[in-house]
Amino acid sequence: MYELIVIGGGPAGYNAAEKAAEGGLSTCVIEKRALGGTCLNEGCIPTKTLLYSAKIYDYAKHSAPYGVSFTGASIDHPAIIDRKNKVVKTLVAGVGSKMKSRGIDVIKETARITGRKGDVFTVAAGDQVIEGRRILVCTGSEAALPPIDGLKDSLASGFAVTNREILDMKEVPGTLLVVGGGVIGLEMVSYYNSIGTEVIVLEMLDHIAGPTDREISGMLKKEYEKRGVRFILGAKVTSVRDGKITYELGGESCEVKGDKALISIGRRAVSAGLGLEELGVEIRRGAVVTDEHCRTSVPGIWAAGDVNGRSMLAHTAYREGEAAVRDMLGIADKVDYDAIPSVIYTNPEVACVGESEESAREKGLDVEIKKIPLRFSGRYLAENEGGNGIMKIIVDKEHGRILGFAMIGSYASEIIYGIAMMVGREMRLSEIQKYVFPHPTVGEAFREAIF
Repeated sequence: MYELIVIGGGPAGYNAAEKAAEGGLSTCVIEKRALGGTCLNEGCIPTKTLLYSAKIYDYAKHSAPYGVSFTGASIDHPAIIDRKNKVVKTLVAGVGSKMKSRGIDVIKETARITGRKGDVFTVAAGDQVIEGRRILVCTGSEAALPPIDGLKDSLASGFAVTNREILDMKEVPGTLLVVGGGVIGLEMVSYYNSIGTEVIVLEMLDHIAGPTDREISGMLKKEYEKRGVRFILGAKVTSVRDGKITYELGGESCEVKGDKALISIGRRAVSAGLGLEELGVEIRRGAVVTDEHCRTSVPGIWAAGDVNGRSMLAHTAYREGEAAVRDMLGIADKVDYDAIPSVIYTNPEVACVGESEESAREKGLDVEIKKIPLRFSGRYLAENEGGNGIMKIIVDKEHGRILGFAMIGSYASEIIYGIAMMVGREMRLSEIQKYVFPHPTVGEAFREAIF
């Protein structure tokens, strides 16, 4: 009998299991694939490993303005994939070691909740039947695959790939077609463009990068267009087959040809087959409905991470897992979904948190937009010859509070957490002005902008 059964060993699941064990709850994790989930095995970590190699290569190719010259710089894509696998293996082993050191049982099986007797749930894990007083569902998400003509056959043949397959490809495609201009697609655009692949992006919307501030996403698009990436916006893909993609644009049927097609139009929660609906757990469009404590509609069952569909980001999953366990332990806690940072690890990086200029105006908020070019930062100027990064700050006019922030430029991923704290604490600019920012840093441009 366990005090907690965690279904899914991704960021939400393994972090929650650690916190539960530290809180004195006997805990079991059931994971059908590998600990670490999509993030560690097929998403965040492997992608960043590839992107870092590409960044080093970019530095070598464009080092002349900095007084440095390289000869013979080249990409060894199979070696990059091998290094990615080594990094992933090391981190997965680290998660497993943490589970063992905290006395958490890990079962590698597919789980299904089979019933409830009083306050005890039963869960089938392969041939085993496990009992527990609480359940935390952390089954994550999977690539969304719409019913596009030929897509199923193209996936089977290998012409079409998802985020899972593309991270293991050892051959470099001459032309890569990317369906979807969101975070996953753009990061692969960045990598393959850097290593010499011709890249064509088909996006159904009239902009890339989803809800990212339009000015910032527009700057990112222009940057990659300068590097040779072709963006086809407003494109409705109608067929993926035989080495080509057919799409509708402006009432006309068009096509593009390529060696590979990455399907990256988004993610969908994995909730089917878990036995949740039989217990009365509310599910909406495939996602488990939760409140800010990650409670579901059934007492004793919580859900954290992508499976609840609230914010499909690994760092949100970590936080939700923590909040769920604290709620189980009777500790007051809740997730603040208004201050979750988002990052696109392209080169240059993009990061944002809170309201964008568009969302603020759509809500009728009376805001002031403070904007500063990053060239006002001495460090940015020293490290980014010809760079044109900016910061945008969305400020509540009446109270002077920071409501949102967006940035394109170096170190954005490392700066954004501090801004997220400011947004979460509803800090006024007058408060922030009293803090000292280190010099010279790119981040100090923020302080420059708010005076």
